[in-house]
Amino acid sequence: MKHLILLCRPGFEAECAAEITDLAAESGQYGYVKTSAGSGWVEFVAQQDGGALSLVEQLPFSRLIFARQWFAAVGAPTQLSSVDRLTPLLALSDGLPLCGEIRVETPDSADAESLAVLCRKMTSPAAQMFRRAGRLSAKRTRRLPVLHLFFVRGDAAYLGISQPRNSSPHERGIPRLRFPASAPSRSTLKLEEAFLYFLSEREREERLQPGMKAVDLGAAPGGWTWQLVNRHLRVTSVDNGPMQPALMDSGLVVHVREDGFRYEPTRPVEWMVCDMADSPLKVADRMAQWFAAGWCQRTVFNLKLPMKKRYQAVCDCRERIEQVLAHSGRDYQLDFKQLYHDREEVTGYLRPA
Repeated sequence: MKHLILLCRPGFEAECAAEITDLAAESGQYGYVKTSAGSGWVEFVAQQDGGALSLVEQLPFSRLIFARQWFAAVGAPTQLSSVDRLTPLLALSDGLPLCGEIRVETPDSADAESLAVLCRKMTSPAAQMFRRAGRLSAKRTRRLPVLHLFFVRGDAAYLGISQPRNSSPHERGIPRLRFPASAPSRSTLKLEEAFLYFLSEREREERLQPGMKAVDLGAAPGGWTWQLVNRHLRVTSVDNGPMQPALMDSGLVVHVREDGFRYEPTRPVEWMVCDMADSPLKVADRMAQWFAAGWCQRTVFNLKLPMKKRYQAVCDCRERIEQVLAHSGRDYQLDFKQLYHDREEVTGYLRPA
C-alpha cells in the first residue's frame, strides 16, 4: 500500500500536498504527490512498499492541518464498468483486514456532486456485498479499520483503509452541523466545529462549564459569543461594532466597545476566542501575548490566510507563537486545523500542555 489519499478543501490541494510531503519525510517516508487544482483531494505515492499504510498508522492525524480525511489505498484507481462497479473493488480487497465500517465517498468538489448521488445509492449494496464476503464485520464498530471506496469518477475508484483512532470520524471529514436559527451569523459554526474537533466529549463537559468566564475578541455581531452563551459562559464581547440585541438580553454578555488588539482583561479568564480579520502574524502574535501573560487558560482563534503561500503562512504563525512563548515559562500545546466551516483560514487551539 504505497498510495495515500488525502481529502481537503477544494482550492487547497497545493497546501495539503506540501504539508504531507514534509510530514512524510519527517517520518522517513519519501515519495511524490499528484494534485489537480479544485479537485478536493491529493494523492501521495510513497517510494517504499507499505509506506502509505505506515503513515496512517503512525503519523498522528492531528498534525495534518489541511487534510480533512485520509486513507491508505490499494494501488492506483481501479477502472470500473457501469454494469458492475462493486465486484472489481471487492476482488481488490483480498488480503485486507476485517473492517468495522464502510464508506463510499467522493471528493467535496462541484465536479463530484453527481458522484455523491451515485455513492449514496451504492452504500447499502456495497455493505451487503463486503459483509457477505467476510470483509466487513456484522456490526459497525470503531475497534476495526474503516474501509473506503473513494470514487474519483463514475468509472474509477480507490479502495483503502484508515484507522478510526487516527482519522476523522466523519465521512469525508465533514461534520454535519445545523445553523442555529437564533445565532447572529454563520461564523458560529466555526467555533462549534472547533470545540467538537479539538475537545473530547469529556473535555467539553469539564472545560466549558456554566459560569466560566470568556472573552470574545472581534465579537460583533456575536456568532462566536452565541456559542459561549449557549453553554452558559459569561462573556466579555470586545468589538466597536454592534452586537445582536438578543445576546445582550441574555444577561451573560458585557459589550466592550474597543479594539480587540488593544483590549486587556482586568482578571484572567478560562477562555479567549478570536475571529478578527487581520494579518495572520498580527493575530498570532496577540494570541501568544494573551497566553504568555496568563490572561486566559485556553484560546481558540482563526487565522485569515493570504492568497499565496498559505501553508508557509501557517508555519510562520506557529513559529511566531513559539517565539513569544519561549520565555513565558508556560508549557503549552498548539494545534491548527482547516475546519470544514473555515474558508480561506485555519483555526488554532492553544492551551496548557
